Amino acid sequence: MAVTDRSDCPVNLAVELFGDRWTLLILRDMIFADRRYFRELLRESDEKITSSILADRLERLVSAGIVTRSGDPGHKQKSVYHLTERGIDLVPVLATIGQWGATHCPADPAKAASARELAYETPSSWQALMDELRRRHETVCDDDAG
Repeated sequence: MAVTDRSDCPVNLAVELFGDRWTLLILRDMIFADRRYFRELLRESDEKITSSILADRLERLVSAGIVTRSGDPGHKQKSVYHLTERGIDLVPVLATIGQWGATHCPADPAKAASARELAYETPSSWQALMDELRRRHETVCDDDAG
């Protein structure tokens, strides 16, 4: 367990790695907008990340083996970032977050449509847990609906 990890719980370990807003947005831009250069990630994102935060989060992603950095053959001073298999494995995670946001938040309709294109059928194991949670929390769920 790394010094920054608070526990060896899988959810905690994942949150420690990429749970801040900027890291998830960088991954979103790499996965769904094919942004692979520092300048693209810096200037083409609606959220206006600062260069220092971008550099830090990219370094974290490289260190974690989610992204690799290599020299750009067309320009000696540029680097290009590539998703590794670990990074590509995050597609369902980001698609699920996007689908939830499209359903429960006041998202831009065009962007929400893109998120809904990746809709999936909830796995039965997840559905069973969700049904159990609804049963256990039915007073809260009933209040939330009204």
